[in-house]
Amino acid sequence: MKREIFMIHIVLVEPEIPQNTGNISRTCAATGCVLHLVEPLGFALDDKKMKRAGLDYWHLLDVRHYADLDDFFAKNPDGRYFYATTKAPHAYHEVAFRDGDFLLFGKETRGLPESLLVDHPERCIRIPMRDGARSLNLSNSVAVIAYEALRQTGFQNLEMAGPFPQE
Repeated sequence: MKREIFMIHIVLVEPEIPQNTGNISRTCAATGCVLHLVEPLGFALDDKKMKRAGLDYWHLLDVRHYADLDDFFAKNPDGRYFYATTKAPHAYHEVAFRDGDFLLFGKETRGLPESLLVDHPERCIRIPMRDGARSLNLSNSVAVIAYEALRQTGFQNLEMAGPFPQE
């Protein structure tokens, strides 16, 4: 029996910086993660900086748009959600990720809405950092956590080796 494609969902809530969203788009395209964009966005979707950061991978990207968080949750009612935040009591590697998980990331300047964090502390995850470091760049944070979720599942449907040069 053929295994279904393992899929992680990356959710950007009100992203503000087009280059970050472009970089995250490229990560999603390369890994098969679905990208969910929750408005309002701090830029136009045809922004040159965002398109440039994504390079020529746009045809590989599955991107979905939502008017706001209520719209997102209404259209994904059965999701298992994890909230990335520097305020989390748990590190991302302590989670046992599984097919279909949604990883939510907030806007660059303020993160996710406090109400999500307060209502779901058991689903809040963080990337460990040294004391005094405020946070990582959003696109780096997405890559770190997405690749951990993919690692835990054996990198399903991803190439594990490139065409190494032959002499």
